[in-house]
Amino acid sequence: MVSVKDPLLMPVVGNTLNVNSWLTLIMKGRSATEQQAIQQAYQFVCEIYQDQIRPSGEPYLIHVLTVADILADLGMDADVLVAAILHESLDQHITLEALQNRFGKVVANLLDGVNKMRFIDNLIEYQKFSEESQEAEGLRKMLLAMVEDVRVVLIKLADRLHNIRTLKHLPVDVQKRFAQDTLDIFVPLANRLGIWQIKWELEDLALRYIHADEYQEIARKLDEKRVDRECYINNIINILKEELRQTGVTGEVMGRPKHIYSIWRKMQKKGLDFDKIYDIRAVRVLVHNVHDCYLVLGLIHSKWKHLPSEFDDYISNPKPNNYQSLHTAVYGPEDKVFEVQIRTEAMHHHAELGVASHWRYKENSLGYDKSFEQKIGWLRKVLKMKDEESNEGDGDFIDQFKSEILDDRVYVMSPQGKVLDLPTGSTPLDFAYHIHTSLGHRCRGSKVNNRIVSLNYVLKSGDQIEILTGKDERPSRDWLVPHFSYLKTSRARAKVKQWLKKQDEQQHLRDGRTLLERELRRLNLHEVNYDKIATRFKLESAEQLMLALGRGDITLPQIANALNEQVFPNTPPVYPVTAQPHKAEGIIIKGVEGLLSYTARCCNPVPYEAIIGYITKGRGVAIHRRDCPHAVHWQDEENERLIEVAWSRGDAQYKPVFPVDIQIHAYDRTGLLRDITAIAANENINIIAVNTISNKAEHMAKMQFTLEVSNLEELSNILARIDTLPNVVEAYRKI
Repeated sequence: MVSVKDPLLMPVVGNTLNVNSWLTLIMKGRSATEQQAIQQAYQFVCEIYQDQIRPSGEPYLIHVLTVADILADLGMDADVLVAAILHESLDQHITLEALQNRFGKVVANLLDGVNKMRFIDNLIEYQKFSEESQEAEGLRKMLLAMVEDVRVVLIKLADRLHNIRTLKHLPVDVQKRFAQDTLDIFVPLANRLGIWQIKWELEDLALRYIHADEYQEIARKLDEKRVDRECYINNIINILKEELRQTGVTGEVMGRPKHIYSIWRKMQKKGLDFDKIYDIRAVRVLVHNVHDCYLVLGLIHSKWKHLPSEFDDYISNPKPNNYQSLHTAVYGPEDKVFEVQIRTEAMHHHAELGVASHWRYKENSLGYDKSFEQKIGWLRKVLKMKDEESNEGDGDFIDQFKSEILDDRVYVMSPQGKVLDLPTGSTPLDFAYHIHTSLGHRCRGSKVNNRIVSLNYVLKSGDQIEILTGKDERPSRDWLVPHFSYLKTSRARAKVKQWLKKQDEQQHLRDGRTLLERELRRLNLHEVNYDKIATRFKLESAEQLMLALGRGDITLPQIANALNEQVFPNTPPVYPVTAQPHKAEGIIIKGVEGLLSYTARCCNPVPYEAIIGYITKGRGVAIHRRDCPHAVHWQDEENERLIEVAWSRGDAQYKPVFPVDIQIHAYDRTGLLRDITAIAANENINIIAVNTISNKAEHMAKMQFTLEVSNLEELSNILARIDTLPNVVEAYRKI
C-alpha cells in the first residue's frame, strides 16, 4: 500500500509550516557548515516564493522542502538537499551564475543538471516533434547530466514523487496522463537505478489514478485481512528467529510490506485472483554473508515444503539493475503459502536505496562502491551510442534510449549458460557484438538452440546462441542495410561503421564501385550519370560517391532514391491506390489528351525512369524505357512514330503502381516460393504473375515474377530482401 510519512515529520502541519522541527530533523548529524548551507537555502526560497501557490493548491515552499525531505530519507548529502530546496529557483528569473556565487559550484552543477532533465517530461511524446536531431541533442544533454552526477536523477525522481502525491487536486485527464507518464518513464528509471523506495511509491500512486477501481478493491481486501495476516506473519517470524538461534546464525527477521501495484501486476500477468497471490504473506531475513543466505534457505526448505516454480536465485544471477536476493515460497502453518526473501545486509541496503546508497558509503569512507558503477554503466553505454553514431542516427538514438529505459528486453544465453539482456528485436549479430567487438567482426554464422539460423534471425527470450566465426575480421557492408535487418542496436552498427572507415581508401573505392555496379545491374539500369548522383549527396565526384558508399556513409536504399530523383527530380506524393496492370495511367502524352496508352512488356518501365512513347497501329501508345533496345532501334528507323511522354506529377487522387518483371536464380528447395511471396506480402507489393522452372538434374530453379511497384527504391528493396534468402544465387530486374 502507499505509505506517506507521518504529517508531524513533514515540513507542514495543517496549514502552518513547522519549519523549526523539520530543520532540526534534516540537520541532525551534519556539520555546522552543512547546517548553515541548508538554513541559507531555506531563507533564500522563502524570499523568492513568498505566497506563491502551485497548480495543486499548495505553497511552492512546501513542494521544495518535501523534495528535500524525500532525499534526506535516502541519506543524501547536504549539497543535494540544498539543490533540492533550490531546484525550481531558475523559474524565478534567477540566473545559474547568481546561484553559484551564493551556494557554490557543486550545487549550481546539480541545478543545471535538473534543469536539463526537464526534457524527460516530454520523452514519451518525442514522435510529435518535427526536428528529431534537436530532440536527440536534448536527450544527449540530459544523459550527460545523469552520467556526470547521478544525484541529478534522484532530485528529479523526488520531485516527481511529490508531484504525484499531490495529483488529486488536478483534473482527471491530467491525473491519468501524468500517472501514465510516471509508469512509462520514471518508474523504469528508478528501477534501472535500483531506487526501490521511490519506485514502489510511484507505482502505487500511479495505479491509484490509472485503474482507480482495481486499486481500491485490492486495498480493501488487504485491509480486511490485515489483522489475520499480521498475526500469521508474527508467528512465522518467531519460528524463524528460533531456528536461526538454534543454528547459530546471526540475522534479522521481519515482515515485508506488500505493494498494491506489484499485487495488481501479478494478477494481470498470471491471470490470478487476489486469493491466489502467495506473496501477500511475506517475510524477509537479513544475514551477514552469502554463505548464511544459502544456509537459511536450506533451513526453510527443510522445515516447510517449497514451491519449485516460485524459487529465484538473484544472488547467483542478479537482475540487470544489480538486485540480489533469494526468493522462495513455502507451505507454512495451516498449509498457507508465504514468501521468504533472504539477503545480506549490504544487498538489502542496495536493494532499498540503489545508487543513492553510494553517497552513504562515500561519506562513511567504506571505499569504492562497485555496484554504483554497475548501476549507472547502462547510462554511459547509451550515451556512448550517440558519440559513435553520425548525425543521420538521431532518431535511431532516441529509439534506442527508449528501448533501454523501458526495459524492453529479451534475455538470452551464451553457450556457457551466462544470461545476457538485449533490446527486443536483436539478432545473433547484435549478440556477437554485445559479447566482444572482435567476435562480431569475425562472425560468419550462428546457431540458436543448436540449430543454424540466419544472421538476421530475431532472438527470443530463452534462446541459447552460439556464434560461428572465421579467422579474420571481415564485417559485411550489407549488415548496415536497414531492410536486411542484420543489426538492431546502434552500438553494433557503430562498430561496423568504425571498422569499415579504418580500411584503406583504395579498398573503400573498390568496394563502393562493386556495390554501386551490383545495384545498377540488379535494377538493370544503364548509362547512369554517376556525377549527378554524387551531386545529390553534396559530393564532388563519382569517385567520392563510391568512397562514401564503400565506407558505409551512404546506403543502397539512398542510392535507389537518388536514381529516382535523377530521372524525375520532383517526385510526386504517394496515393496508395493500385492501378490496373499494363495501363499507363500515370503517363502524360505531351500535346495529346485521351489517347490510349500502356506500358510495354519488353522493358516494363517503372515510375520516374526516362521513357518515350511509340505510336502503334490500332493499340494506342506503347510506353518504353528510353534505353529499351526497341526504342533505340526506332529512333533510327521509325523516328516519326515516337512521341514525348512523361510521368504524371501526381495531380490525380492516386499514385499508380507499375508492372515490372524480376528474375530469380536459386538452388531449388522446399519452401522457396513461399519465402519469396512472404517477402512481397510484408513489403505490401502485389504479385500479378509467376512462372517457375525447376531443373531436377542440376537442382536449380529459375523463377520469374511480375510485381507491381511504385518506384525504384521499392524495387531495390524487395530485390535485396530476396537476395538474402537461403539458396538464392541472384535476383535482378528482367528486361
